[in-house]
Amino acid sequence: MPALSIGELADVRPGSLLVAMPGLTDPTFAGSVIYVLDHSETGTLGVVLGSPSQVQIRDVLPGWCDLAVEPGVFHVGGPCETDTALCLARCAGSGPPPDSGLRPVADGVHLLDLDVDPEPLAGSVQDLRVFAGYAGWSPGQLAGELAEGAWACLPGSPDDVFTEVSGSQLWRAVVGRQTGRLAVLRTAPVDPTIN
Repeated sequence: MPALSIGELADVRPGSLLVAMPGLTDPTFAGSVIYVLDHSETGTLGVVLGSPSQVQIRDVLPGWCDLAVEPGVFHVGGPCETDTALCLARCAGSGPPPDSGLRPVADGVHLLDLDVDPEPLAGSVQDLRVFAGYAGWSPGQLAGELAEGAWACLPGSPDDVFTEVSGSQLWRAVVGRQTGRLAVLRTAPVDPTIN
């Protein structure tokens, strides 16, 4: 039986989601949802959503903790450069002020430079989440994994980035709003070996 192939490499763009299919057995990514930050001929970069750690933002980046969404902890963004912090923010109102350290990703979600002063952004940033590390694919790697049916590329939403839902519940929420062939996975176990 051919692999379930939902979405193609052409669908991968900043703001889209890579959703692990049940056949993906790599324990690092099994049952994960990845928010794509960048996709080009040099590769793909994203962060794993819904993987909170125990590290409090206030303990590492105290100036940013008041802007962070609950639970106010670092999220494990992926296995690459886990000592690197990436921050995603959603702006209120008309968007970010000029020279704010915010770079647009998609649909009102921005990458935030954590080296800027957080105080001027207090009225502009509505939500903020900090990730330790990221997920990355070299040129051609993601195309091969999509062709094997390891991932589904789906439209993302800013709410996916800032939700308190985590782990398999986030995976089920994202899959649960789909239609067509992917809809059958709503009731499937994340680990197909227990089916």
